Amino acid sequence: MTRTSFDYGLQLLHDDLVKMGSIVEKQIHGSVESLVNQDVELAEKIIKGDDLVDDLQREIEDKCIKLIGREQPLAKDLRNIFTTTKIVTDLERMADHAVDIAKITRRLKDEKYIKKLIDIPKIATVVQEMIKLSIDAYIEGDSDRAYEICKMDDEVDAIYKKIFTELLAYMDDHHETVAQASQLLFVCKYLERIADHVTNICEWTIYLVTGNFVDLNE
Repeated sequence: MTRTSFDYGLQLLHDDLVKMGSIVEKQIHGSVESLVNQDVELAEKIIKGDDLVDDLQREIEDKCIKLIGREQPLAKDLRNIFTTTKIVTDLERMADHAVDIAKITRRLKDEKYIKKLIDIPKIATVVQEMIKLSIDAYIEGDSDRAYEICKMDDEVDAIYKKIFTELLAYMDDHHETVAQASQLLFVCKYLERIADHVTNICEWTIYLVTGNFVDLNE
C-alpha cells in the first residue's frame, strides 16, 4: 500500500513538472515572438505570467516535502524527489530569462531594428525543443538521451557566436546602433543561459539514474 501511495505521489510530481516545463516553453516562445514583432502587449503577458511559474515551483516543492514526510522514501526514491526540486529551480530561472527578454521588448518598442531578427528565433526554437526533450528524458529515466540532448547545446552556441560576431561588427561600423545591438546581445545571452539550464536538467537525470554527478556545462 505504501509503495502504491508513493508511486502515485511521484506521478503527481511528474505531471506537475511536465506542466511547468510546458508553461516555460510557451513563456520563451512568447517572449521572443514579442521581441520579433515588437508586441508590447504580449511582452506584458509574459512578464505577468511569471507569477504562475513561481507559484507552480512553490507548489511542487511543497509536494516534495510532504511526500518525504509522509512516505519516508528509500534512497533511490529520495534521489528522485531531490532531483525534482533541482529541476523546478532550473525551470523557474528559465522563465526569469523569458521575462528578461520581454522587458527588452518594452525597451525597443519604438525603435527600428538594425536588421531583421532571424537567428534569435532559431536559438529559441532549439532551446524549446531541448526543454521538452530534457523533461521527457527525466520522467523516463533515460540517461543516454540526456547526454544526446546536451549535444544540441552546440547548435545554440554556434548560432550565438554567429550573432555575436555580426552585431559586434555592426556596432563597430555604426556607432549609433550600440545601444540596440547591446540589448539584442543580452537576448542571445539569456537564451544561451536557458540552454545551460537545460543541460543542468540533463545532469540531474544522469544523477538520478546512475547516482553520479557529471558536469556537462563545459
